[in-house]
Amino acid sequence: MLSHPLHIVSLGFGSGLSRIMPGTMGTLFAWLSFMALSRYLAVLDWGILIVGGFVAGIGITGFTARKMGTDDPSPVVWDEIVAFWLVLLMVMPVSFSGQLWSFVLFRFFDMVKPPPIRYFDRRLKGGFGIMFDDLVAAFFTLLVVALWRMSV
Repeated sequence: MLSHPLHIVSLGFGSGLSRIMPGTMGTLFAWLSFMALSRYLAVLDWGILIVGGFVAGIGITGFTARKMGTDDPSPVVWDEIVAFWLVLLMVMPVSFSGQLWSFVLFRFFDMVKPPPIRYFDRRLKGGFGIMFDDLVAAFFTLLVVALWRMSV
């Protein structure tokens, strides 16, 4: 992780180095960092951070993946972090229970990769592919949350 500064970001500041479910640990880091930073960042600031994080993440995650010699290494969790920040930005304000369900839904879509997420995961390569499939998982998470809110 410390061999290059970009690895620090792509590995989620160490959260992706967990031996147990690195994607889940990266998403948990996203949740905790969102809660810690929200007192300092406005919605527009979050929007800029998320868009910038996605665009920069294409190069950052692609660089680390190339150095690791694989298309989408599991320790690379910057994609989960940016995508879950988007989910939280869109669902807030919501109770802890709502945040937890958003977390569970996002992890479900990211791990199971139902169609069309699986399609993008298999077809898109490099940093863009790493980042994009998590963006689609975030979209489906937000869709389920929106449908649930409409039914209540």
